[in-house]
Amino acid sequence: MLDREGFRPNVGIVLLNQRNQVFWGKRIRTHSWQFPQGGIDRGESPEQAMFRELHEEVGLLPEHVRIVARTRDWLRYEVPDRFIRRDARGHYKGQKQIWYLLQLVAQDWQLNLRATNHPEFDAWRWNDYWVPLDVVVEFKRGVYELALTELARFLPRPEQRNRYLRGGVRMRERGDGTAVPAPITHSGPDTAPGGIELPRAPA
Repeated sequence: MLDREGFRPNVGIVLLNQRNQVFWGKRIRTHSWQFPQGGIDRGESPEQAMFRELHEEVGLLPEHVRIVARTRDWLRYEVPDRFIRRDARGHYKGQKQIWYLLQLVAQDWQLNLRATNHPEFDAWRWNDYWVPLDVVVEFKRGVYELALTELARFLPRPEQRNRYLRGGVRMRERGDGTAVPAPITHSGPDTAPGGIELPRAPA
């Protein structure tokens, strides 16, 4: 299914873990790494195609992820003739993509590269958000940079598990979003540090 300009509708997926690292997959039997992506079938919405591709390529279901954001418009890349089947040359130019930013809410052991009989990847890892574009096939690099730049402002704040929370110390947030221990306050002789009221002594 091509548009009038010869671009096939497609979706791309940036999958985050709780540390804002991204799923980085090695294309089967190659040395290229990429994000999950795939075509939109006739009658599918971009979101429906995204969930189908998510399952086909990495084995995840809708309940395993949360949609954080998506690109506003189509991002396009052209495919060089040497990568296009001879019978499609002159008609097919490349892909136009809607990119989704997802956060994994399940465990990463639920990722499965063999969810179908036609796997796309033979290895994967978690990588820093700004992936090394030099290992992406050259004609996709511009779209990757555009997608990552547009979606970066929607990155969730990483979970902060602080030892002070286990010790009952209250936290407050600084202007830059960093959690720090709240100042210890004393409200009188019957108040312990942190504002916890102590039981009164018998009269």
